[in-house]
Amino acid sequence: INHIVHNGGLYKRPFNEDFEETPMLVAVLTYVGYGVLTLFGYLRDFMRQWKIEKCQNATEREEQKDFVPLYQDFENFYNRNLYMRIRDSWNRPICSVPGAKVDMMERVSHDYNWTFTYTGRVIKDIINMGSYNYLGFAQKAGTCQEAAAKVLSQYGAGVCSTRQEMGNLDKHEELEKLVARFLGVESAMAYGMGFATNSMNIPALVGKGCLILSDELNHASLVLGARLSGATIRIFKHNNMQSLEKLLKDAIVHGQPRTRRPWKKILILVEGIYSMEGSIVRLPEVIALKKKYKSYLYLDEAHSIGALGPTGRGVVEYFGLNPEDVDVMMGTFTKSFGAAGGYIGGKKELIDYLRTYSHSAVYATSLSPPVVEQIITSMKCIMGEDGTTVGKARVQQLAENTRYFRRRLKEMGFIIYGNEDSPVVPLMLYMPAKIGAFGREMLKRNIGVVVVGFPATPIIESRARFCLSAAHTKEMLDTALKEINEVGDLLQLKYSRHRLVPLLDRPFDETTYEETED
Repeated sequence: INHIVHNGGLYKRPFNEDFEETPMLVAVLTYVGYGVLTLFGYLRDFMRQWKIEKCQNATEREEQKDFVPLYQDFENFYNRNLYMRIRDSWNRPICSVPGAKVDMMERVSHDYNWTFTYTGRVIKDIINMGSYNYLGFAQKAGTCQEAAAKVLSQYGAGVCSTRQEMGNLDKHEELEKLVARFLGVESAMAYGMGFATNSMNIPALVGKGCLILSDELNHASLVLGARLSGATIRIFKHNNMQSLEKLLKDAIVHGQPRTRRPWKKILILVEGIYSMEGSIVRLPEVIALKKKYKSYLYLDEAHSIGALGPTGRGVVEYFGLNPEDVDVMMGTFTKSFGAAGGYIGGKKELIDYLRTYSHSAVYATSLSPPVVEQIITSMKCIMGEDGTTVGKARVQQLAENTRYFRRRLKEMGFIIYGNEDSPVVPLMLYMPAKIGAFGREMLKRNIGVVVVGFPATPIIESRARFCLSAAHTKEMLDTALKEINEVGDLLQLKYSRHRLVPLLDRPFDETTYEETED
């Protein structure tokens, strides 16, 4: 069943990823479901236009009808007629720390999810299967919380300045030295926002005359950063090394369009763990291609840092590779460290350059001191520098929880995507009606889950996404699995026929990439 890759000795461990094909009947019924919803959407838009049905969405005022439209009606078609039906599955307000269990404010809607009213009741002790709290550091008591509270009383909550002016604290310097040591690189720099770490630093690294090769499933922050850079962007199929190598060959042979001059730089953008697929980047192969074709590698470890590797040092350690082989190591503090912000690590020359030319370094306010202390304390715990083995135990517990949870879901008959070691576990729902139904039924059973649909996923690949945590006990996971099994039977979600498509053999667009047989 599993596709195991050794690939000529590049991999020092088995690499198992499952992507079972969508059953034909399920795919057809999913398209039919979206077609019916679209037809009813056009009918309701017609009724709204003729005032038969009340129009709740944002529209132009009468005196602005002749202006350039501020709200594009057709662009909002999906939101009005499809998303609004299941809007109650998102933006649910929690009123506790996002740990293994959460408290959630109850809300109701009397106008089909256009507005919500809070009842005043709090739903207690919901098992949290949605937060990126991989190592369980999102907590309201313990050493991290005590250290952050102490720093808050000394430094205050905000810095009120950029790093280049009056916002460079000794705590920031301490954090960056610690991050560099943790990653095994020469230098590192911390930023106040994970999204901006990508979107504002990629334009500082590449520009016009450069080429970006980006995985088709890269995060929106990488996509935005690539677009803002002004560089030429070409997309390769997800984790498909034949597709990437063909683009690299073409880039070197043909050069820039029209002029045929060589590209100034070629930058490959990949993620450690892909947050919608649960897949892990084929880093040994990417590095081999990067060296072969003399390009640069930008690795986003937002979901993999802390969550992969024997000591939580991410996908580089997971594969037993040298950090020096990755030119730009990016990650965030928002997941495994239970904090906020992001970092970039690499050569000292790179970091010194970014301190001067990165917009998020020059113009953004510095990280909040209590947040910095939360990162420092949790990172030292993972490294074992707090004098305990708690951090190592959490990394091991997350790995055990991941394998157990994935194995049990597969045994039940669900289609599960991704790598067997990835704590991001997508469970395929497919049909639009089942997105909202699954989220509601799980909440009735006191399980908090994240459901995802178009446009965050392909239109026929809606899914529920579970994020496992070291804070989850076996009893919690067994309770969640029991309820998932019941809801799976109720909604008929057990589609698996155990016909798995190995990732290297997944089809890609033959009009874009020839020689697919190779």
